[in-house]
Amino acid sequence: LAGHMLDAALCGYEYSGLPKILNLADYREKHLPTGPIRTIHETPLSIMQDACGHNGMMAIQQATEQATNKARDNGFAVAGVFNSWMSGRSAYYVEQIARAGLIGIHTISSRPQVAPPGAAEAALGTNPIAFGFPTETDPLIIDIGTSSIMFTDLALKARRGQMLAEGLAIDSEGRPTQDPIAASEGAALPFGGYKGFALALAMNALGVFAGSGHGGEGAGYLIMAMRPDLMMPLEQYKADLSANLARIKSVRRQPGVDEIRLPSERAFAQRRISLQKGIEIDQHVYDALQKLADKAV
Repeated sequence: LAGHMLDAALCGYEYSGLPKILNLADYREKHLPTGPIRTIHETPLSIMQDACGHNGMMAIQQATEQATNKARDNGFAVAGVFNSWMSGRSAYYVEQIARAGLIGIHTISSRPQVAPPGAAEAALGTNPIAFGFPTETDPLIIDIGTSSIMFTDLALKARRGQMLAEGLAIDSEGRPTQDPIAASEGAALPFGGYKGFALALAMNALGVFAGSGHGGEGAGYLIMAMRPDLMMPLEQYKADLSANLARIKSVRRQPGVDEIRLPSERAFAQRRISLQKGIEIDQHVYDALQKLADKAV
């Protein structure tokens, strides 16, 4: 858990970093695991696991390693996890898969926090999807939620007393709100209207494939890994993708634009800087962490 959250902080994703310790502590006081993680079904290409209430950053890490090992042996693998919570940054898992020379996909169907277009209450999760692709240098990592705002970011804004931008959320009565506390009692909205809603539905369907209907909060976590040499040699895939990305970055830019930036480039650059210079911790978060530490002694 520490490795996961620290890496998020190093990459500059503050709301997925050290503040998440506070969310973990809040949740842990209400929910305890019912036993060890259990394998429900397994084949050479797949594994389905009941996390039995354990935190997702541990359960999904285990599933990532299992899918990676199975894909190395068989070319493709899929792992499903249910009955878990708070899996952290999806990019963290698909980056590991990509650095292992595989293509990775991670989807999540989470507990209802997002209202469909026209609805007055939540019906879908923030339902992110992430991809990891190996290249000749750093992997290409794409990690997006299907909601207008992620609830870890919402919780951080509430701790700081910051207001939301317009059009991101509704309150418990279905009315538009910029108050993060009212939004947490209501629902976020999908990004991109019906397009985001449609993607969220797809993540929901994949969540059922991962076991979301079996228990817990209805969350389903799916990890897929595949060897590029199912289609072509790994080195050719890396070279071809690297050339493709270089072409995209070299297109003519609009006035005032210094660089065409790809997803994950900023995070990798920030990680390198943070490893040299350290990270900054928000004062509100630091004070809350200190109180939590004092309470635990």
